Amino acid sequence: MGISIKWLLRATLGAILLHAQASLAERPIYQHGISLLHELKYPSDFKHFEYANPDASKGGELKLSTTNYIQNFGGVPGTGVPNAQGIGRTIDRLLVRTADELSGLYGQLVSGIALSEDRRSLYLRLQENARWHDGVPLTTRDVKFSYEDLLTRVFGKVYLATWVDSMEIVNDKELILHHRNVFTNSNLVALTWFPIRPAHYYEDKDPGAPTLTPPVGSGPYRVIKFDKGYVRYERVKDYWGKDIPVNQGRYNFDIIHYDVYRDATVAREAFRKGLFDIYFETDIRHWESSYDVPALEQGLIIKEIRSLEKFIGQQTAIVLNLDLERLRDTRVREALTLAFDFEWQNRVYQFNSQSRAASYFANSSFAATGLPSEGELELLEPYRDQLPKRVFSEPFVLPISSGTDVNRSALTRARDLLAEADWTIKDGRLVDATGRQFELELTTQNPAMRRILLPYIESLKILGIDAKLRLLDNIAWVNFLRQRDFDAYVRGHDFLNPPLGELESYFGSKTADMELGGNIGGLRDPIVDALILAAEGMPTIESAMTASRALDRILLWSFYHIPLNGIDQERFIYWDKFARPREEAVGKYEYLIGSTIRILDSWWIDPEKLEHLN
Repeated sequence: MGISIKWLLRATLGAILLHAQASLAERPIYQHGISLLHELKYPSDFKHFEYANPDASKGGELKLSTTNYIQNFGGVPGTGVPNAQGIGRTIDRLLVRTADELSGLYGQLVSGIALSEDRRSLYLRLQENARWHDGVPLTTRDVKFSYEDLLTRVFGKVYLATWVDSMEIVNDKELILHHRNVFTNSNLVALTWFPIRPAHYYEDKDPGAPTLTPPVGSGPYRVIKFDKGYVRYERVKDYWGKDIPVNQGRYNFDIIHYDVYRDATVAREAFRKGLFDIYFETDIRHWESSYDVPALEQGLIIKEIRSLEKFIGQQTAIVLNLDLERLRDTRVREALTLAFDFEWQNRVYQFNSQSRAASYFANSSFAATGLPSEGELELLEPYRDQLPKRVFSEPFVLPISSGTDVNRSALTRARDLLAEADWTIKDGRLVDATGRQFELELTTQNPAMRRILLPYIESLKILGIDAKLRLLDNIAWVNFLRQRDFDAYVRGHDFLNPPLGELESYFGSKTADMELGGNIGGLRDPIVDALILAAEGMPTIESAMTASRALDRILLWSFYHIPLNGIDQERFIYWDKFARPREEAVGKYEYLIGSTIRILDSWWIDPEKLEHLN
C-alpha cells in the first residue's frame, strides 16, 4: 500500500505522545476542599477542625439508646427497612461538610478535588492508602459500583441522576463526574451523603437487600456484636483514615454501644439509672419535669440546650394530598391552615417553647419577608397573571391567637373560604353539592403528635368537617406512603442550610410521582419548577437567596402544607463523664448525634469524672 510498518509505528508512537502531552496539560489542579458559596475556612495545610481536639485521649465506652430494632446493616437509604443506628460510622464518604461553615466541603475518601473552568466536570482523586476493613484497597471501582447501585433507588434518582451526566473512570484513584449543566453547591453536598460500598464484597450478594450480616466497611468503627435489642461497635485500631485532618481528634471511644428502647418512658428510667450515657429529650413536658432527681442536684448529670443552624424551615408540617379532588382548591387548603391554632397548643402542651414556621425556609436568609424585593419581582413578573395577587401586594402572615380560647376570627374566615369553594353547612356538617360530608384523616407515626392534633380536630369539627386521627406503626407507614393512601400526613419538612439541594425533591414536578420521595403531596406546578431551577443555578449565595424567597412566596400563598413548629433546639441530658473540645460551640451547623459529622464524635472520656461517677 506504499506505507511502511516503520512509518506506522512512528505515527502511532507520535499520536500516543501527543495524547499523553495533552492529558498532562489538562490535568486538574487538585485542592483539599471546595465551596461554591464562600471562601473555605481551613487552608490546605490545616491539621484538624476547630471543634475537635487532636490531643483527645482514646478509650472507654459510649452507651446510647435507639428506638428502632436492629434489623438492617445495609447502610443505604430506600430499602424500606431502617438501618441500624450507628452504621454510618462504618462507612466513609467522599467528602464531609464541616460543622462550622455554611458549606465548606473537605475530602475524606478524597485527597484532591478540582472543578473545571466551565464548572461542568468535577475531578476527584481518592486517598492513596484508603482501604476496606478486610485490607482490600478502596478504588474508583468501588465508587462506580456504589454510584450505579444508588441510581436504582429513590435517593440516587433524586440526588444524583437529575444532574450527573456520566462518571468517567480515569484510573484506580481518579475519576471525573460530568454534569448535565453546571455544578451547584447542592450537587457537591449530595456527595457527602453518598455512601461508598465495597464492589468486591457484593460480587455475589444483592446490594439492595436488607441484611443482618454487617458488610465490610471502611470507616472508623466496625460491628462486633448485636442482637435485635442492641448493637455494639468497636473502634478500628488500624483504620486507614485515623491521621487525615478531617478525622484528627475525632472517633475517640473504643466502644460505642446502642440499646433499643421502644418506649420513651422506659428509656428515661434507664437513663436515670445510668444504663446509658446521653438522652435526647424531644418531649418538652418531660424536659421540664422528669429529671428533678438527686443526680441532677449533685451535678452528676447535666441538662443542656444547643441552638443549631444546620436545618431551617418547618420542623414539622401537615402535608396535604393534592391528588384528592377536595384538596385541590387553594381556598380549601387555606381554610384548613387557618383552623390550626398554634398559640393555644404551644401554651397548653409545649410550655411556649416552640415558634411557628411562617416560611418554608424559616430562620434563615432564604425566607420571604415583607413585600417582594426588586430582585424577587424580576423573577416573579413573568408569571404575574398566573399567580395570586397577594403574592405581590401582601406579606404572608399566619393568624395569631391569644392562645386562651377558640380563635373565632380565624375560624370565621375559614368558613367563608369553604363557602366560596362551594362547601356549605347543613345540620352541622360541611357538605358539597351532592351532600357528601368533607372528611379529613390526619395521619402520623409519632404518638406524641396526638396531643397536638386532637385540638386541631376539634377546630375542624366546628367547621363541620368529619376529622379523624390515625396513628401508624413504623412498619405500616412505608406502604402507606407508597400508595399515597392519606388525606393529610404529619412529617418533618425541614431543609439543610442552605436548602438549594432539596428543592427539587420536595417541590419539583419530576418527583411528584416518586415513591417515598420528599414530594409526597404530589405538588406539580410549572412556575415552582422554574423557580427551583433559578435558585439552584444562581451563581452567588445572594442571588440564590433572592430566588428562594420568590419561590417561598408562591409556595406559602398556595397553602400546600400546614406549617406547625419551626426548628427546635437540641435538648439533651448526660452523665458527666466526658471531656469536650474547648471550641465546640463553633460547630453550630451540626447536631450532637444525628448526622454524618457528629459533634459527639469529638468528645472523649474524662478518667477523673468517670471515677467520680463510680
